[in-house]
Amino acid sequence: MPGVLTPSFQRAKWSIAALFSFLGFQYGTWISRLPALKTRLDLGAGEVGLLLMACGAGAAASFPLVAVLTRRLGSRRLSLASALCLVAVLAALSAVPNYPLALLAVCADGVAVGCLNVAMNAQGAALEKAYDRTAMSQLHATFSAGLLAAALLASGVTALTASVPAHFTVSGALLLLLLAGARPGLLTATDAEPATPDTPKQRARLTLPSATTLLLGCAMAFGTITEGAMNDWSTLYMKDVVKASSAVAPLGIAVVSVMMLLARVCADRWRTRWGDGRVVRTGSAVAAVGLALALLAGGVVPTLLGFACVGLGAAAVTPCVYVAAAERGSDALALVAAMGTTGLLGGPALIGFVAGAASLTLGMATVAASALIVTLTAIRIPWAHHAPAPATEAAVPASEGA
Repeated sequence: MPGVLTPSFQRAKWSIAALFSFLGFQYGTWISRLPALKTRLDLGAGEVGLLLMACGAGAAASFPLVAVLTRRLGSRRLSLASALCLVAVLAALSAVPNYPLALLAVCADGVAVGCLNVAMNAQGAALEKAYDRTAMSQLHATFSAGLLAAALLASGVTALTASVPAHFTVSGALLLLLLAGARPGLLTATDAEPATPDTPKQRARLTLPSATTLLLGCAMAFGTITEGAMNDWSTLYMKDVVKASSAVAPLGIAVVSVMMLLARVCADRWRTRWGDGRVVRTGSAVAAVGLALALLAGGVVPTLLGFACVGLGAAAVTPCVYVAAAERGSDALALVAAMGTTGLLGGPALIGFVAGAASLTLGMATVAASALIVTLTAIRIPWAHHAPAPATEAAVPASEGA
C-alpha cells in the first residue's frame, strides 16, 4: 500500500531475527525430545532415522510450493503462516498415538520449515537492500541462539516433568509470543523482481534455472554438506580416529559451533569491508585447507584447530549465498534453499557411506573437498558489487499489503 512506512532498520532487524530464532527454537524443541518420542512410540533406530529423513524430505520437496506461495503471499505473510504451522506441528507431535501419524507430522514440519526458511531469508535480503546495510550473517547467528535456548529449556522442563505435552505447551506459548513480537516489524515490500534477471527468457521459463542460479545452488549444497557433516561426525572422529577421551571428544562439535556463532556475529562487517564474493571464497578455502592439514597432522590439538577453521570459514557461506539468490528472485531463492536442505540432509549420510567403504578419515577428507568445491564454485559466481555502509534509519515506502 503506497504511503505505508516500513519500520526502522533496528526494529526490522530484530523482528526478522525473531523469525530465525523461532525456527531454531522450534527445531531444537522437538529434536531434544526425540528420545521420549522414541520410547512412547516404541521405535527402533531405523524408524527414528526414517523419522528424521521425513523431516528433511519434506523440506526438500517443498520447493515448488514455496515458489508459488512466495509469489502469491509475499515473504511477510508466508513467514507468519508457516510459523503458525510449526507451532501446530509441536502440538501434533505431543499427542500423536502412532508411528505413521508421527511420520506425517514430521513431514509437515519439513514443509513448513522449507517455507519459513525461504521467507525469512527473503526478509533478510530485503532488509539489506532497503537500508544498504549488511545483516544476514547476524540473522543466521540468531538461529543458533534459538537452538541453544531450546536445549536449555528442554533441560529445565525435563528436570521438573517428563511430560512431552507439558514441555511442548510451554514452548508453543513462547513461540507464539515471539511471533507476536516479530509481526509488527516485518518488512512488507520484499518480493520485487530481481535487479539482474538470470536470462532474457527467465520470466517466460521459470522452470529452467540459469547457470548462475545452479552455481549458487551448488555452493549452498556443498556449504551445507560441510556444516551438517561436521555436526554429525566430529565427535565420532575425535573418539575413534584421534583417540580422544570421552570427556574431550565432544569438544569437536563445541569448537565448530562456537567458532561458527562468533564468526557469524562478526561476518557482516567482513562483508561490508571485502564483499560477499571474497568472504565466501576465502572462508571456504580456510575451512578446506585447515581441515585437510588437521587430518594430515593428527592429534587432538591439530584436529581441534582444524575444526575451528571449518567453523570460522564456513560461517558466512550460507548467509551470503542466500542474499545472492534472493537478488535473482523468489524462484531462485526457493531452488537454492531446497538444494541447501538436500545438502544438509544428504551430507552426513554421504560421509557415513565413505567411512563405511573406506575410513572415517577419508570421510572427513570429503568434507574438506566439499569446502574446496564451494571455493571453486564461488569463483564462477557473479557476486553483486556493493559495499553497504551505515545509513540513516529513515522509513522507506512499502508496496506489499500487510
